[in-house]
Amino acid sequence: MTGSSRSRARTVTAAAAAVLAVAGTLAGAGAATADDSGVPYDHVEHLARGVTYGEFTVTASQGTVHGHVLTVDLRAPGVRADLLTPGAVAARGAVSQLADATHAVGAVNGDFFNITEDQHPGVPPTGSSDGPEIASGRALKAAVPDAQRFGPGMPPGVTTEDVLGLGADKKARLDRLTLKGEVKTAHGSYPLGGYNQYALPDNGIGAYTADWGTLSRERAVCGSGISRAAPCSTDTYEVAVRHGRVVSTAGAPGEGAIPPGTTVLLGRDAGADTLRDHLHLGDRVRADARLTPAATRVPYVFAVGGFPVLRAGQPLPGLDAKTAATRTAAGFGDRGHTLYLLALDGSAEANAGLTIAELAGVMRQIGADNAVNLDGGGSTTMVTRATGEPAATVRNHPSGGAERPVANAIGILAGR
Repeated sequence: MTGSSRSRARTVTAAAAAVLAVAGTLAGAGAATADDSGVPYDHVEHLARGVTYGEFTVTASQGTVHGHVLTVDLRAPGVRADLLTPGAVAARGAVSQLADATHAVGAVNGDFFNITEDQHPGVPPTGSSDGPEIASGRALKAAVPDAQRFGPGMPPGVTTEDVLGLGADKKARLDRLTLKGEVKTAHGSYPLGGYNQYALPDNGIGAYTADWGTLSRERAVCGSGISRAAPCSTDTYEVAVRHGRVVSTAGAPGEGAIPPGTTVLLGRDAGADTLRDHLHLGDRVRADARLTPAATRVPYVFAVGGFPVLRAGQPLPGLDAKTAATRTAAGFGDRGHTLYLLALDGSAEANAGLTIAELAGVMRQIGADNAVNLDGGGSTTMVTRATGEPAATVRNHPSGGAERPVANAIGILAGR
């Protein structure tokens, strides 16, 4: 075994030990069960046919942790899952508001997002998520470059393109959604480097549609492929395309609503040069953008960004086993037919939190074979709405004492 192989083996062993340790403590908690897995819960409620809410308590490395779980049978009649959004990629909303707008019976917050721009004074944060978004079968955005993401460090081999998604066959999967697209002009074709995302790759061209919203696109030209804090580019150019022709040009990123049927192409550095040199008012141009999955040909009903922590029942190598925090996670078992959504209580109850490695253990113990870590800390929120209730109720204790507006959420809908 080489030195690097021995190091990797130690990492896997440490993560696996954390998984087994926290799973063992969870196994000793409570007495109720939320499903046929035998997982013990302190409290259980049936929200709708195929949808169960449960609470659990676990002793982890930093102390006692209280958590909340939605267990969803994706095969149950009338049950479906979808990505809930605030109506624009560059916008945020509270999980309870997103759930109420769709009459969801349950929901948790989703991906990490562009929450602050302290490193770029005067540039507004977009509230947009790190990873890809597919909602109700529609691709809304692609992933930002890895160096531009918000959130804790990812384990080796993971990228911002990693997602948890639900296919049209009602099976959940872990996958990777890569942007494939190009800008076709009379002078040639040029690769598309972004789609409704808050950060473009160096020298890239991004496409923005009505789904982006009204916020300025300035953040897209800030940072770099090495550092999120890198300065904003001063070499920028954008063109608006409607009915296959350039209808306007500008030397800086714009703002305001993009009309339906219009695509704005924004370039930075060499990408700006390409647009400036080859696209003029009245020129014909076509921009194509699509999210290509790596694992399946089945169309996705929804997909949300999040980095994998559990794959095929095993923790990923390199999971953080030291830093405990309030966490949100989503996973699935039963060959993709059962979905699990988890949210921990926050500091409002002086909750100790879980490390990422411990989170993988809890997800495995509640029944997941595959799972992703979602945005945590002050974003962690779970809501439920029982039959007949007019509005969703927040079930966990958010760290800040109140809901934080977030980029997206995973919603469970039933009976509609």
